[in-house]
Amino acid sequence: MDFMTTIVRFFQSGGPFMYPIAVVLVIGLAVVLERWLFLTHAKMSNRRAFNRILPMLSKRDYKSVVSFAKSDNAPVARIIASGVARMSQTQRRDEIEFAMEEGVMEAVPRLEKRTSYLATLANIATLLGLLGTIIGLIAAFTAVANADPTEKASLLSQSISVAMNTTAFGLISAIPLLLFHAMLQTKTTEIVDSLEMAGVKCLNLMADARLMAAKSRASDG
Repeated sequence: MDFMTTIVRFFQSGGPFMYPIAVVLVIGLAVVLERWLFLTHAKMSNRRAFNRILPMLSKRDYKSVVSFAKSDNAPVARIIASGVARMSQTQRRDEIEFAMEEGVMEAVPRLEKRTSYLATLANIATLLGLLGTIIGLIAAFTAVANADPTEKASLLSQSISVAMNTTAFGLISAIPLLLFHAMLQTKTTEIVDSLEMAGVKCLNLMADARLMAAKSRASDG
């Protein structure tokens, strides 16, 4: 209870700039929550789809891969299906790889969406805190200029303490947002790397399947 009272007093004594900083913090936390849930779901769906597709590729059941990709929202399914679709048109490995890389490039913007906002919101929170402190100091010195000389020292120290609250709150808001920004970037990079790795694995699997089919035809002939 005492802790909450301290927080409320700290917020109330910071002046009007505490409210826009609080709004920035709430928006930032909402972005963090939405992105974290989206990336977690994307990671799980990619793993689940990859585990479904792998046996299909091993059996060279490419039609099932394409039909599965149409019914599944996992980016890895669309990426592998792009490679399978291109394989039906050409046997060149580089062209199949380009088709899968195109699928990765299409998936990256959705994974990185809104994450960059966190760094901007952190900067805004810091700048609002500094602006609130400066305006508070200007108001404090203006008030002190017209105050009784015996009260100037105590009035100035009290006003400066109140003005510094906005800077403190701005930093309190900005630091977690920057940390969350770094965490989400790392999580996004891991997902993109896993997509590329899954694409290479499937590409190698399809190449091995074509090689085995060619050897089988040669032996039959």
